[in-house]
Amino acid sequence: LHDGLRLPADMQGLLDAGPDAWRHADDLCRRFASELESHDLAQDGEAGLAYPADRVRYHAPIPRPKKDVFCLGQNYAAHAAESGNLPPTAPIYFTKPPTTVIGPDEAIPYPQGLTTRLDWEVELGVVIGRGGRDIPEARALDYVFGYTIFNDVSARDLQYRSSQWFKGKSLDGSCPMGPVIVTADEIPDPQRLRLQLSVNGVKKQDSNTSDMIFSAARIIADLSAGMTLEPGDCISTGTPQGVGDGRKPPEYLKRGDVMEADVEGIGVLRNPVR
Repeated sequence: LHDGLRLPADMQGLLDAGPDAWRHADDLCRRFASELESHDLAQDGEAGLAYPADRVRYHAPIPRPKKDVFCLGQNYAAHAAESGNLPPTAPIYFTKPPTTVIGPDEAIPYPQGLTTRLDWEVELGVVIGRGGRDIPEARALDYVFGYTIFNDVSARDLQYRSSQWFKGKSLDGSCPMGPVIVTADEIPDPQRLRLQLSVNGVKKQDSNTSDMIFSAARIIADLSAGMTLEPGDCISTGTPQGVGDGRKPPEYLKRGDVMEADVEGIGVLRNPVR
């Protein structure tokens, strides 16, 4: 309870509560940070108000989204080319169910006997804060609460066994999210962010969101045409070149591998494969 407003217990609740709750939460965090600086509250002990990062387990910012995560396919021209395709003339959508979402440092299960071609995809994630339908592109970013990182882990053999990608994109734990949501005011231009991914410390992807075919604003406008977007809806905006399946020879994940997905201004999303 803060200044007469009861703050929600989780991120989805905060998103549903709307802008007034966001402002109160921001004010409370700033006051708390100020108190940490002015008092010796950061020490472990009776206060228990602050802990070293290595003693804290972070969950996915939205551990169980209310809907599937909306995803973009082949939204970078170089990735479309390495996949053997021409750049799309309209956004290509697919979804990943809520059961795919895991948080930072959580293990991605390797389903033995189901796939031998598990692959990585670093992506900029968009989290909707204001609901709307038929959102104009010029105002689309006003509906964004913040940005996060997704790793669209993909079982390529399942993905390509038919023209529908859903199964190969939807194995449990195949949508790492995090490590945080950075609010939109901290990222004034989502189309100028470097994104990278490494496997066991070896860089595999290195690009910039400026290379997207369809911008975040265009995606929101297109996706919301005739379809209502709601607070907490998540959009994964596609991956650049450098995926394992596009390499010569192809490279795939194995048990024991560790991926680090990095998007400028957001952080690093680290996940092992088990």
